[in-house]
Amino acid sequence: MRSPVTGIVALLALLLVMIVAYMSLFTVQQTEQTIVLQFGKPVDVVTDPGLHFKAPWNSVINVDKRILDLENPSQEVIASDQKRLVVDAFARYRIKDALRFYQSVGSIQAANLQLTSLLNAALRRVLGEVNFITVVRDEREKLMGRIREQLDHEADGYGIEVVDVRIRRADLPEQNSQAVYQRMQTERQREAAEFRAQGGQKAQEIRSKADREATVIIAEANSTAEQTRGVGDAERNRLFAEAYGKDADFFAFYRSMTAYENGLKSGDTRFLLRPDSDFFRYFSNPSGKTATETPAKP
Repeated sequence: MRSPVTGIVALLALLLVMIVAYMSLFTVQQTEQTIVLQFGKPVDVVTDPGLHFKAPWNSVINVDKRILDLENPSQEVIASDQKRLVVDAFARYRIKDALRFYQSVGSIQAANLQLTSLLNAALRRVLGEVNFITVVRDEREKLMGRIREQLDHEADGYGIEVVDVRIRRADLPEQNSQAVYQRMQTERQREAAEFRAQGGQKAQEIRSKADREATVIIAEANSTAEQTRGVGDAERNRLFAEAYGKDADFFAFYRSMTAYENGLKSGDTRFLLRPDSDFFRYFSNPSGKTATETPAKP
């Protein structure tokens, strides 16, 4: 029979084996790379995901190998034309050399602080060489590429690769922006007033030309009308003369009827004439002859 001491020893031995096995195994996730430390000194770097072995007395430090974001607070930068710019930028990076990263900065928080300082220096160097218009409009993409290259070169010593650098906003400070907006507004108002003045002058020229042409057209029309009226009056007089030559009595009758039509219209016109006046001769005698002109009956 086994003694109780033997069972306890076996159980302790099994427990010790389990503890040693547990301390000798470690897992590397797909998003991580692991540094193996022996008494605080790195002895190995494991990048393959899965279950791995180590000495029980060794420790491990996991380092993220995904692309990380670096948020940089807004910085004031002076461009080459001495204009102040408020620049809001950010970067993306990944840890390509876990051992160098651990030996140089040690943690992601410390890396962010160091990269922030390097990014601000790169922003000032690159943007300080160009003017305001180049930064905000003309060559922003090219400038971001230059900043990324400089930051990547400086971050290489920390085992970091800078993937991208972007400028969210590059604008004048608020007080400068207000002054620029007011100056732009004043300039637009001046241009608008100038355009209105030019338009008014052009409208006056067109109106004067139209009035002059209208006066000429009306004068020519009146002249043509007078000529036509003169020709008509001449033709009328000729016809009257021919009618008078052919039948003097009928012509006298026609003239009297026309005088009746024009003189006896409705209105306030009044005539004070004797009934036996020559004007009413056709009322008393259809032939239009007066009593002295009527021959006496035999």
